[in-house]
Amino acid sequence: MSNQIAITEVAEGFRFALTETFEAVRGMYLDKGTSLFETLAGISAEQASMPVSDSCATIAAQVAHVGFYLDVMHESLVTRTYVQGSDWEHIWKTISTVDEVQWQAIVSDLRKSYDQTVADLNQHAAWTDEHELSCMLGSLVHTAYHLGEIRQALCFIRYQQAQQG
Repeated sequence: MSNQIAITEVAEGFRFALTETFEAVRGMYLDKGTSLFETLAGISAEQASMPVSDSCATIAAQVAHVGFYLDVMHESLVTRTYVQGSDWEHIWKTISTVDEVQWQAIVSDLRKSYDQTVADLNQHAAWTDEHELSCMLGSLVHTAYHLGEIRQALCFIRYQQAQQG
């Protein structure tokens, strides 16, 4: 007797977790109002441009990086190989200070990348092996990590702003 979980159930689990991580808390692991897009809605371009130390990326760079990662995972799903040669350092080296238009563009680009991830998840009936599961799991845990980084940075930035009056 096999105890395998149907791919539709696996996909639904990913959908639940992705929705909580990106859009709206559903009681899985985040506190109310702390999903990625809910968090980003309360961040100004000024805050997104403030590094928390000399060796840390800005929130703007963190958000752009999450979108880049989702795009790489999409390409990996399309090509059926893990993408090699992506310039992971480019965002960290080029994105720091942003104005309001640039900040909104970064958030909008992330939304497009997330929407593509959801579309990829909706193709679960065509999944054939662990590659698809790995890409979805990677997208989820990588984003959750950076959501934590973003929320910690925002906490520190707001503290600094309050101290400066």
